[in-house]
Amino acid sequence: MTLTSESPALNSEEDEHDPFVRQALAQATFCEPVPTAFCVGCILVARLPDSEPIVLSKGFSRELPGNTHAEANALTKFESLSSAQLQSLVSPWPWQASPVIEDILPLVDVYTTLEPCSVRTSGLHACADALIRARIRRCIIGVREPDDFVKCEGAQKMTDAGIEVIWYGGLEQECLDAARRGHDI
Repeated sequence: MTLTSESPALNSEEDEHDPFVRQALAQATFCEPVPTAFCVGCILVARLPDSEPIVLSKGFSRELPGNTHAEANALTKFESLSSAQLQSLVSPWPWQASPVIEDILPLVDVYTTLEPCSVRTSGLHACADALIRARIRRCIIGVREPDDFVKCEGAQKMTDAGIEVIWYGGLEQECLDAARRGHDI
């Protein structure tokens, strides 16, 4: 299993990321396969000081209406939480003020089975742009998006915007197989 990013990886990081990459893979199985799009799963995880990681939201491709992608769906579901739901997820909140979405997003790691898209042929917003706007902390990616439909530069866009990108190794084939489910490749 390999793990790469801009900084050297530790074996403990591999252990830290593995369950969440696997949860993202499980989300991808819920996706209805179509020949013109990938099946992707995504998990949003908050890392609060002195706390175990907290799963905030899960998503998969085409889960919500409108040809939606996994990362956008997970973000949308998280951003639609009520104050009470948010409070219960991140309790105890380590700061005095009550938690709000904008305070939590910079503490979020996004786990996705496939590199977030940098362009949408449908005209919808790209997932990399949504993650940049959300100001997430890190994006842990199972496999690079193949050039089946478009040339993806999502990881580079996020890196250029200051988001740490980690390429999680060891499950690349599983992530690629999940992505291409329903394709004649």
